[in-house]
Amino acid sequence: MKRRTLLAGVGTAAAGSVAGCTSRLFGGSPDDVVLDPQSDQLADSEDLAYPAYGQPLPSFELPAPLADETFDSDELDRTALVTGVFTFCPAECSILLRQWATVQRRVAAAGLTDDTYFIPITFDPERDDAAALRDNAESIGADLEAGNWIYLRPETPARAKAVVEDRLGIGFERTTESDRLPGYDFTHIVVTLLVNPDGVVERAYRGERIDPERVAGDMERVVAAFDDE
Repeated sequence: MKRRTLLAGVGTAAAGSVAGCTSRLFGGSPDDVVLDPQSDQLADSEDLAYPAYGQPLPSFELPAPLADETFDSDELDRTALVTGVFTFCPAECSILLRQWATVQRRVAAAGLTDDTYFIPITFDPERDDAAALRDNAESIGADLEAGNWIYLRPETPARAKAVVEDRLGIGFERTTESDRLPGYDFTHIVVTLLVNPDGVVERAYRGERIDPERVAGDMERVVAAFDDE
């Protein structure tokens, strides 16, 4: 299954209806996933704002400034973690990405670096330039030299809204009324998508305090299943 073209170009208005159609295409029991249904998923996949178990990852193309290239989600060929963040976040984003860095080390220890991607997408491109992304990687312990940690940076705030919120369903809102960050802050949901190499979501982990052991184990099972094909 080379998948997500049916979702190319989908925006906010259509996102909910397409998700429902996708669920019906899978007949409620997807054939294109490796893992069993997620027991702690908050609701049925078609009722969530973001793609969840058994649903395709929506199509997008975004610059990867530290790699000096453009990342096309339709060319995804590895097991990947995907989320939306901003690196100036004083709490939840740094907590989440530190957990991701732990997962990166664990899959590296299992010899799976070349089979995995870690893809944080900033929704604050005005502040998250290449220097800020490098600083973030250093502060959270991500290994950029491994080649599987790829920061994506939309060209404009409008493009960030179109991809992160409208397509991926990871809602965020800029606010100047926060006391925790000078200038402006964001309120946002925190969700990590685990996507298989065919671009189908296997897990949607909510919150910043994910269990690295669980996530690494899930990634290893997905990698192994695709290696056996």
